[in-house]
Amino acid sequence: MENMDTANLGIMCGIIISLGFFAMIFGIVYLYKRERMAMIERGMDPRKYKPQSAPYHTLKWGLLLIGAGSGLFLAFLLDRLAFKTDYYDGNPAVYFSLIAICGGLGLFASYRIEKKESDKLTEQQ
Repeated sequence: MENMDTANLGIMCGIIISLGFFAMIFGIVYLYKRERMAMIERGMDPRKYKPQSAPYHTLKWGLLLIGAGSGLFLAFLLDRLAFKTDYYDGNPAVYFSLIAICGGLGLFASYRIEKKESDKLTEQQ
């Protein structure tokens, strides 16, 4: 009796996941078309309004991930070399804190680079 319930549950999950995926795709396409129709009704040309790229967005993510990765590596080195104990249970506080600190330093570096570039642009104008 239990095997039959599990089999029915698996079939139901497959059906529900498939219907959910279809509904999600349908909703995305429907909303996209509706947005374009609203722009046409207001007299706007939808081809002019393409999503604008953020030039510093990738820089910000790149520096954040580099900072988090270096923080993780530094925490690993500190945990293995500096905080040796007779028993090893790891120290998760060191890992989380150094990931946050180095990730924050990466975001701060991104801010400084963006600020320097924007100051350079305002000086040219």
